[in-house]
Amino acid sequence: MNKTLESIAENWKLEAKLENNQKYFFNYAEVDKIIKKDKCYVIGRKGSGKSAICEHIVKMDKPDVYSVKLSFKNFPFNELYHLDNQKYTSPNQYITMWKYLIYSHICKLMIKNDAIHFGIRSDLEKLYPRSSTSNLSRSISKWTSIEFGANVFGQGGVFKIGKENLKNENSWIEKTNILEDVILEHCDHSYYFIVFDELDEDYRNVQDNDTSENYIFLLTSLFKAVQDIKSIFFDKNPNIKPIVFLRDDIYTLIKDSDKNKWRDFKIEVEWSENKLKELLAFRISKDFNNNGAILNFQQAWDKIFFREQIGSGNKQQKKIHSFDFIAKNTHLRPRDFIQYIQTCSEETINKRYDFIKENNIKFVDRAFSNYMKDEIIDEIYPILPEIETYFQIFSNIRKWNFSIDEFTAEYNKYLLAGTIKEQNIDFVLDTLFNFSIIGNQHIHKQEVYFFKYLHSNMTFNRNENIVIHRGLFKALQL
Repeated sequence: MNKTLESIAENWKLEAKLENNQKYFFNYAEVDKIIKKDKCYVIGRKGSGKSAICEHIVKMDKPDVYSVKLSFKNFPFNELYHLDNQKYTSPNQYITMWKYLIYSHICKLMIKNDAIHFGIRSDLEKLYPRSSTSNLSRSISKWTSIEFGANVFGQGGVFKIGKENLKNENSWIEKTNILEDVILEHCDHSYYFIVFDELDEDYRNVQDNDTSENYIFLLTSLFKAVQDIKSIFFDKNPNIKPIVFLRDDIYTLIKDSDKNKWRDFKIEVEWSENKLKELLAFRISKDFNNNGAILNFQQAWDKIFFREQIGSGNKQQKKIHSFDFIAKNTHLRPRDFIQYIQTCSEETINKRYDFIKENNIKFVDRAFSNYMKDEIIDEIYPILPEIETYFQIFSNIRKWNFSIDEFTAEYNKYLLAGTIKEQNIDFVLDTLFNFSIIGNQHIHKQEVYFFKYLHSNMTFNRNENIVIHRGLFKALQL
């Protein structure tokens, strides 16, 4: 039995935090820009590997690196919406709250750093005991309460402020400035990573105008808070690194006059076929021999895939490389390939084959198509809650290539029946294109297709036919 296939079947996971990050993390050039340079906004599609980078940063085992991940998975965002600073107008009213949260976690990390003077660490530990809860929601509630730090703030020591200098000793807004001064004066040049991940929890309520507005204001304030902190500590300590990981579709919702200035700090996680081949060669090499040399792509691929071309096209007469066959079904994201190859490995082991063969790849094709459909529904639902009905319209048309008029005619049937509420068909088509569910067929070259994941700057062309993404064919019974 092929031990490499067994390792892939057992150990490859869709969820980055469930994988062995030290073994599988592929340290490409963009990651170094995040860790060593000023990049602090990491933007990318769901499944593009943002969480893997996040896990890598948090788990770096170096003596001068201190890090914490602030995960907002299942977080009660309503607890944040009332923590606004009334001195600021929208969308800046949450900047102080984010700075307070970042500074509090930096102070917690400073307690662990033996390079910081013992007396300072002792004073900080009075505020942030090592035994205190790690639950983010409970921590925020505690730190913004009236009682927090009542016996510490205004008592001198590391905070160097007397009660007479505090207008309101119970205000967490005032405490933000005190913590900033403490860090400016006492923080060393170690690296302090404060990583924000899984910020899309309240995105599902984006159709609710009130909730949506507060959510976008909250995110806008976070980006501005990070920018402000970078500016404040630039000369004193450039190694204080708050980093925000965010989906690109959510990032596009942020509208602010300062947004163009964020380009210097932003990095987009994008993948080409060549970069994906490097990633897969790295992962397969690690499963073949964890301590051995990293193989080139074809050498690594041959460790698990049978050397044969795969039939493609209507009559399966066109023969293509197995990587290319899989790639056509994906959005060129690491998560897609991990899912496809891991499932192929399981199927191959069940059939007691030593290598993944054409029949294994095509058998997995249907299961992967359902995976793609489920992934897309989860990703696009906040914007198009009727997405499953749109998929049904595609199934009704029963073609993967059709005109806008054909789609409109079928769509209007659902509108007249009251099954669909969204009357703006242009909005629906634009959104489906932006998420690469549909693409365009070149008006003159019949075998040339344009999808957003391949051409990021492209917009939907209403003069060309609609094509459904190949990865959805089986799930939509096309």
